[in-house]
Amino acid sequence: MKEAEIIEMLKNTGVIMEGHYLLTSGRHSSRFLQCSQLLQYPGYAEKICLEIARPYRGKGIQTVIGPAMGGVILSYETARVLGARAVFAEPAGETMILRRGFWVKPGEKVLVVEDAVSTGGSVKKVLDLLKLHGAETAGVSIMIDRTGGKVDLGVPFTALLSMEIESYPPEDCPLCREGVSLQKPKG
Repeated sequence: MKEAEIIEMLKNTGVIMEGHYLLTSGRHSSRFLQCSQLLQYPGYAEKICLEIARPYRGKGIQTVIGPAMGGVILSYETARVLGARAVFAEPAGETMILRRGFWVKPGEKVLVVEDAVSTGGSVKKVLDLLKLHGAETAGVSIMIDRTGGKVDLGVPFTALLSMEIESYPPEDCPLCREGVSLQKPKG
């Protein structure tokens, strides 16, 4: 799938939002990507996950994991494409944990998927979880990299689309200084 097709899907489904947003990382941005808008359409989810899985086909992936919530649908659909098992990790304070009877075994070859990264914080927590369990991280595959390729996760990393979307610590946010109302799109 070409980048132009991905961008067209994002536009058609209302993924890109403009305003003043509080990101999961605590930073502020004038743009927000509500990837779940695209993932509510199974046909689009299938197309995206075929692309997310492409670099990992034939690599012996046993399990696909994503952080809740953004990685839940992606992990399921990508696992289906790869013929693997799908699980998701959930936040527990400052870490991610496996609940609901999910598990990973030492040496198990795992692919991490996520809808979008800003700082990579959620993905890094999933990587820490996998390390704790002794799993082998095959790589990370993201739908949208908001950093324009600047994020370093310490493992092989692919993104279907890379966009540099500026974000600011709250104390340096020009939108706050202008008095633009802050929205919590995940709230």
